[in-house]
Amino acid sequence: MFLTNMSLPRRTFLQGVGATIALPLLEAMLPAFKASAAAEPVRRFGAVYVPHGKLMSNWTPLTPGADFDYPRILKPLEPFRSQVSIISGLSGPPIVANGGHAVAPSGYLSGHSPKQTEGEDILAATTIDQIIAKKIGQSTPLPSLEVATEDFSTSLGACDTGYSCVYMNTISWAGPTSPLPMEVNPRRVFERLFGKPGTPERRLQRLQENRSILDSVTESTGRLQKTLGARDQAKLTDYLDNVREIERRIQQAEKTAASDVNLPDAPIGPPEAYPEHVAMLFDLIAVAFQADITRVATFMMARDVSSRPFPQIDVPDPHHALSHESNRGNDPIKIEKFTKVNTYMVQMFASFVQKLQSTNDGAGSLLDHSVLLYGSGMSNGNLHSHAPLPIAVVGGGAGTMKGNRHIVKPDLTPIENLHVSLAQRSGVEIETFGRSTSPIDI
Repeated sequence: MFLTNMSLPRRTFLQGVGATIALPLLEAMLPAFKASAAAEPVRRFGAVYVPHGKLMSNWTPLTPGADFDYPRILKPLEPFRSQVSIISGLSGPPIVANGGHAVAPSGYLSGHSPKQTEGEDILAATTIDQIIAKKIGQSTPLPSLEVATEDFSTSLGACDTGYSCVYMNTISWAGPTSPLPMEVNPRRVFERLFGKPGTPERRLQRLQENRSILDSVTESTGRLQKTLGARDQAKLTDYLDNVREIERRIQQAEKTAASDVNLPDAPIGPPEAYPEHVAMLFDLIAVAFQADITRVATFMMARDVSSRPFPQIDVPDPHHALSHESNRGNDPIKIEKFTKVNTYMVQMFASFVQKLQSTNDGAGSLLDHSVLLYGSGMSNGNLHSHAPLPIAVVGGGAGTMKGNRHIVKPDLTPIENLHVSLAQRSGVEIETFGRSTSPIDI
């Protein structure tokens, strides 16, 4: 831990054995940076992907402009109306005869159709999150963070007709031939953010003793607390309690998963319960934003052709099959079930938005200073169409975004027009990207 007589450096850490805990923005860090902090709040960018499109009739608002009525699927986002824009008319990569499920995730943040191949000669395009990370992520411990709930990275060959599985395993590409792996295990994400994983024996010991990684920084925490004012002490306590609670939930999930395992060779796998898994990963992104460990994050809430059911909302049907059956439009029961799944996904995202809104970040909240993209690279799941895409933009963009609007663009407007705008609101001055023609005023 490093201290000065005047103020805490913004990059202050709590150090312990196998742990390095970054801190949130405290008032004690502001005196030396007060002018610049007020003028230039830290900006974050996040992109959340869901597969199989949406039931567009229950997603798209009926009227353009401000103060529109929220359709059923979007209802969970209505409490954040002032920082939500729904954008209609956008198109992903051109529709192809095959590969709808491969093109959707790989083109979500690039607008680019990947090369049709089942071999190792993959070719896609750099995604906008990585363009942003190169600008705003180089001063943080992690330039970007990529997470998902399903791991198909060991799949070989084709996962869609004529397309390598690689295209469906990530939405983030550092370059045309460099797909970034998505981490599915919350334990690995937690230890990447806050501490070294250690040996399998040490991991198991900590798991069995129900000890927190924060226990190793108790001494440095106590020293720091003595130097802080009352409000900073309360903020630090809340932050560390949040980190401890996330770890407790991870440990509890691991105990359940490892009840008959003596010694894991690697961190134990993700929770079996899908909503618990999603919530953990969203909370880890939120705390990484809060501590400025990363400013760019991408999250695949599910993978294309996922057959995951949703028994927690009384939908036992596989997600992929349901997206086909409901979009045929002749089965009201299937339509209702798919609408419930769509709404449920938005609801989980809305909980993350609420977390950001309730987290102080200097002169505003994390939500005020974030630019969030939520949506799918597919429109109609039965047709595998890539237009019009279901897209929502959420956040304040550090005062640069308007919100409370349904923006209707001409049909087949390239999604790259939005990508340019997202980058600009995140502090990256670019004018063109992919097929873009002009940025969208968000």
